[in-house]
Amino acid sequence: MLDHYPISFATMVKLLVVEDHALVREGLVQTLRQLEEGVEIFEVADHDGASALLEQEHHFDLMVLDLGLPGIDGLSCLKTFRQSYPAMPVVILSAYDDALTVSKAMKCGAAGFVPKTYSSERLLAVLREVLAGGAFTPDLLPSTYAPNSPYPLIGGDEDPLDYGLSKRQAEVLGLMVSGKSNRDIAGQLGLSEGTVKIHLTAIFKVLGVSSRTQAMVVVARHGIRF
Repeated sequence: MLDHYPISFATMVKLLVVEDHALVREGLVQTLRQLEEGVEIFEVADHDGASALLEQEHHFDLMVLDLGLPGIDGLSCLKTFRQSYPAMPVVILSAYDDALTVSKAMKCGAAGFVPKTYSSERLLAVLREVLAGGAFTPDLLPSTYAPNSPYPLIGGDEDPLDYGLSKRQAEVLGLMVSGKSNRDIAGQLGLSEGTVKIHLTAIFKVLGVSSRTQAMVVVARHGIRF
């Protein structure tokens, strides 16, 4: 059973749905509106439409991609988006959920693979997990421990100082990644909550993100150790 994790989004979540079947796409969009209050959803029918929208909008928190698109096979489409937009996690939603297809998708950089046989509730749980920096494959618990995860386990080989963070900022980021609130971080480091917020603003700028969720994705993807 997929666990449900409480996710608190600091900014409005922006999603891109790429699905060629209009009825399926419409139903998917309605389901995704339940993800978070105020979630912003864009929808397109094919690779070209997605590419044009990405060039126009530049940033999405997550893409939901159907593998059976017209004109270009889904895995090639996935590779293209992962290469062009490495900070954007992509979750595959497909009717083809055999082990080989799932394995290929994960190796091509998918952050998750959701069979179309899954319920709406289960789909939303997977997306919340991926937005929090985890990964999901069928029959595996959603976690950064997933063996085919494109995001390395937190505690890898990258030093946060190598990214231009100060020692104090690295301490704040490490505590944030471990799930500590601003108040908890302030208490543990002997800082005011205002100072913690200032540190987080600076950290987000260094990492090129705008929220805790996005920062956690970067940390997990690069295997930054603490």
